[in-house]
Amino acid sequence: MNHVISMSPFEWLDLLLHFAVLSLLSFGGTITTAPDMHRYLVDEKNWLTDFSFSSSIALAQSAPGPNVLFVALMGWNIGINAGGGMEAGIGAWLLGFLGILVTMTGIMLPSSFLTYSATKWAHQNSSLLSVRSFKSGLSPIVIGLLISTGWLLTAAHNIMASDWKLWLLTAVSIGLLLKTRIHILWLIAGGGIIGTTGIL
Repeated sequence: MNHVISMSPFEWLDLLLHFAVLSLLSFGGTITTAPDMHRYLVDEKNWLTDFSFSSSIALAQSAPGPNVLFVALMGWNIGINAGGGMEAGIGAWLLGFLGILVTMTGIMLPSSFLTYSATKWAHQNSSLLSVRSFKSGLSPIVIGLLISTGWLLTAAHNIMASDWKLWLLTAVSIGLLLKTRIHILWLIAGGGIIGTTGIL
């Protein structure tokens, strides 16, 4: 289903700058900024639909490679939409690649530069109380952002309160993670097997 949009050069620049700001806020990985991406791309700008937004994340998370790939898929979808849809031909494809370039440049460059500079400084000053406090303070922020992202993705599919089996599976997984020495990758694999077999 097409979601045709029109984008001016200033809107492409706005997209680049918005992702550059999100890049500096992506503590715990790019996925933690998904709620604001949703607010900006779906609710405010209407460049993506709810379905294409959540599908971009789901597809990128299921594929091997870094989780930042969902940003490239969002950029691709924005460009394709700006070009008139997939059937519009080579022009839409070129705008799709422009969308990838804009979103990936915005999300990667600022955080890469900041990470390099901050890591170098933190290694030189690792004994300072302020450095240790900053590292400790980031943990609850990252956990909160990840919970927010999970909540947003489940709300998009209207399964928030209706599927008690998923809530039970989540509670059991958290309990196993906290009370046993089972590695989290085994829990993820178990969840994947349960999901593909349709048990829940």
